[in-house]
Amino acid sequence: MARVAVIGGGISGLGTALMLGRRGHAVTLFEQDARQAGEDLDGDFFDWGRPRVPQAVQPHSFLAPVRTVLRAEAPDVHADLLARGAREYHDFDWFDEHPAHRAGDEELVTLRTRRIVLEAALTAAVGRETTVEVRRGHRVDALTFEEGRPARVTGVRAGARTHRADLVVDASGRRSSVPDRLVEAGCRPPVVESHRTGITYLARWYRLRADGPRDPGRVKGGSTAPFAMAGVFPSDNDTFALSMVLSTGDPTRGALTDPAVFEAVARSFPATAAWLALEPEPRSAVLAMAGLDNRWTSLVDDHGPVVTGLVNAGDSLVHTNPTLGHGVALGLLAAQYLATHVDRIAADPADYHDWTVRTLRPWFDAQVTADRANEQRLSENAPPADRRTAALAVCAFEDPVVMRARAQVRHLLRTPDEAYGSDEVQERVSAWLAARPDFTPGHDGPTRDRWDALIPA
Repeated sequence: MARVAVIGGGISGLGTALMLGRRGHAVTLFEQDARQAGEDLDGDFFDWGRPRVPQAVQPHSFLAPVRTVLRAEAPDVHADLLARGAREYHDFDWFDEHPAHRAGDEELVTLRTRRIVLEAALTAAVGRETTVEVRRGHRVDALTFEEGRPARVTGVRAGARTHRADLVVDASGRRSSVPDRLVEAGCRPPVVESHRTGITYLARWYRLRADGPRDPGRVKGGSTAPFAMAGVFPSDNDTFALSMVLSTGDPTRGALTDPAVFEAVARSFPATAAWLALEPEPRSAVLAMAGLDNRWTSLVDDHGPVVTGLVNAGDSLVHTNPTLGHGVALGLLAAQYLATHVDRIAADPADYHDWTVRTLRPWFDAQVTADRANEQRLSENAPPADRRTAALAVCAFEDPVVMRARAQVRHLLRTPDEAYGSDEVQERVSAWLAARPDFTPGHDGPTRDRWDALIPA
């Protein structure tokens, strides 16, 4: 059995520690924040200041890999999530009836919940594991090394105490200091690839009133304008979030932090207007995130691993902006692989690094490509997508075969080329277009003039 030190007590760190501990490995998890997610979900979510985890209060939709990994590795955590109010949504729930089942359809399920609910369920499960020791309020100040080519990390130092480990897992997030510590120790620098997105993300939380309407009806989760996107995130315990995405260069973005302006603009998009029509209770300020990037941090260069005895996971490895919801799914997939192969990875991390490139890197690249297109469209007010691409997006909500392909891509189960490139899907889209010769790509959100009229001078 391996001795493992995990740096960071977020979702990736908790998931890694839990899966390792349940395989009998001795795990010590270090988290510098002394507070943990507990029973007061609303207090933890709305009142816990977490400057190192700004995404904690942003809306989440947990894609199929989250549910699949939890059901395989920690079914008690999955059950606890549902008991705490998380809801499951199958992509075929859009239709009155699900189509005939095909292999893999059972995976096309989103867990709708706030991040804090998943953190609370994982925290409770980790607390039950006798093989896992959690040291909250303990900041890892340094790594310890053994000389070699490359050097080997032998443990961590927190305060005056050194903790030896066969493997150290850096799950401390996108602001991880581990790369700098490696360079300071004389290791070759990690290879960091970073792409600025050029978009800003604003969200506000609401709760449905107990005595008010509960259901907006069959409404899509998103709407678009040439220069902005609006979305809805149904969540746990009658909460939901509305979001706006626009270019960082848009001169009106600062005005949207005013709740009145945010709501006025949200009412001009069909998706968000339908939820505001339910007269919900506002539960937060308008929460902004800017400076978003997509970052891949590799502990391997052209000469091989820059260090042994250490690997990275979660946002320390692959950080993607929140628009496609990849983060937690990729983090738990990495945690599962680490837990399954930890002895081999502790001896030589090359296999783990190869696996991340094969399995996780394609989704990072897909996010970068999508964000470049979004940035160009939002900043330049570019026209809608070409007719066939636009038709595919609309057709999915009318044809279950196309919806299945869309869901497989969204849930990280198949690449766009694999899912959309099948003869069956192409034939369905062609037939849909042939039946609608007048179809023209467009937007369902406001015009620029209408938008600007809603923004105070």
